[in-house]
Amino acid sequence: MVHAPQIRIPATYMRGGTSKGVFFCVQDLPVAAQQPGAARDAVLLRVIGSPDVYGKQIDGMGGATSSTSKTVIVARSSRPDHDVDYLFGQVAIDKAFVDWSGNCGNLSAAVGPFAISKGLIDAHRVPQDGIAVVRIWQANIGKTIIAHVPMTHGQVQETGDFELDGVTFPAAEVALEFMDPAADEDDGGGAMFPTGHLVDDLEVPGLGIIKATLINAGIPTVFVNAEAIGYTGQELQDAINSNPKALAMFETIRAYGALRMGLIQHVDEAARRQHTPKVAFVAPPADFVASSGQQVLASDIDLLVRAMSMGKLHHAMMGTAAVAIGTAAAIPGTLVNLAAGGSSRSTVRFGHPSGTLRVGAEAAEVGGTWKVTKAIMSRSARVLMEGWVRLPGDAF
Repeated sequence: MVHAPQIRIPATYMRGGTSKGVFFCVQDLPVAAQQPGAARDAVLLRVIGSPDVYGKQIDGMGGATSSTSKTVIVARSSRPDHDVDYLFGQVAIDKAFVDWSGNCGNLSAAVGPFAISKGLIDAHRVPQDGIAVVRIWQANIGKTIIAHVPMTHGQVQETGDFELDGVTFPAAEVALEFMDPAADEDDGGGAMFPTGHLVDDLEVPGLGIIKATLINAGIPTVFVNAEAIGYTGQELQDAINSNPKALAMFETIRAYGALRMGLIQHVDEAARRQHTPKVAFVAPPADFVASSGQQVLASDIDLLVRAMSMGKLHHAMMGTAAVAIGTAAAIPGTLVNLAAGGSSRSTVRFGHPSGTLRVGAEAAEVGGTWKVTKAIMSRSARVLMEGWVRLPGDAF
């Protein structure tokens, strides 16, 4: 029997924020995978090590969590006023499925550094020392992200003293601006509040009617009050991820939220759209102990938020969900805003399982409709390994 040899593909393994992923330049992918389709999905699945019935991704680059089962494809942009196009693929762990329906806000922090290191940014726009401004087109959602990447001696600066809860070691700060992060009704993307309400009565089997803020900013997100589903907002991962009944409840909330937001036509379709929407639960500020053992005081935060990603409680906070949190917090009357005290605000610091995070948003009501011009937060990024990934030549 003849066995196909392995092929190798240039790739970079990077941490961005509290996530990790395998980054590719589009032209380095096999020709069949340079365009969207089954071949591309097959390549990325095999690189990451999915589907894995054991749920470990041992035979691939994935880390068997939603934060580490990720891929990114970057290309020079042909769009005016943009440097690169950034496409994100969330790879399912136990299913043969790549979800292209949303962005990864954490890995967004690594796109600028990657693009600079690969020579995708015009040299005259990259300073020897200072800050390189990288204009990114986020292709999954059709939005602009501006990354401010520190440079030292002509190289991307990766080390520094910026600390990010959920990441063990400090690194250089990468500031991100998510421009016009809400869904655009004019281009068919729906509206920031798809139902037209800041708070909805959401009927969920097993729970009855619960209050929910359904927002599409950064990423479609279903916000509910922690108290309404039997939680405090102080929970860490094990309290939920070890409880099958809790996981099933959150998936039901997600499915019915997706249906109410118009993202799916039937609740059964939610299983094929794992990356979006997210579900998060909020509560007023309270003391809690983070997963690192750090004591977080109620006086140091504006509210508590816990969020689900790919069926599990996230160990920190997804970057895109942080954009949704910042946006909703800036709009009086949402559940997020009410949990934070109900006052008008342009920034919010929230507690998550790994500690705290600060995010800002510029929001204004125009003609009875809320508009958000941008959301702002800082992350960090670092190259972990670079070279080639290998996969069997008959894997796609």
